[in-house]
Amino acid sequence: MFVLGIDPGLSVTGYGLVEGPHPPKAVLAGVVRTDTESAIAERLAELHRGLSQVIADAAPDVIALETVFTNRNLQTAISVGRASGVALLAAAEAGIPVSEYVPTAIKSAVTGDGSANKSQVQMMVAKLLRLENPPKPADAADALAIAICHLRASPLEAAR
Repeated sequence: MFVLGIDPGLSVTGYGLVEGPHPPKAVLAGVVRTDTESAIAERLAELHRGLSQVIADAAPDVIALETVFTNRNLQTAISVGRASGVALLAAAEAGIPVSEYVPTAIKSAVTGDGSANKSQVQMMVAKLLRLENPPKPADAADALAIAICHLRASPLEAAR
């Protein structure tokens, strides 16, 4: 199974393709960046083009997406929500099913602690995927963590 994890953001969206289930293997990871000087509509179109290309190149079986969570910073929540919508649209256009996970579930699946910090997540992603160094940037590491979370959760979902 190939799982494409996506960590949505308007400025930077991380992606990571993991082959699994056990042991999981990182296939690719990176980010799609948008020009912060461009209008929002242009940035969303740019993100859509980038994610659509990643999905076409990766040909995943499923996409795992971090859900939007309520944040004290409303502007951040709105921009992440917009980026999530673009990711959902790109997945739907490609006919790829999507599973969504809350940040605490992702952190818990990877580190055992739902309140783990970014560096702890990066270190555990490297360990679980047998990488020499933690993946960078953090958005790509988070996307790999989302994919790992799905690999760990999907047998439980299938049993329901």
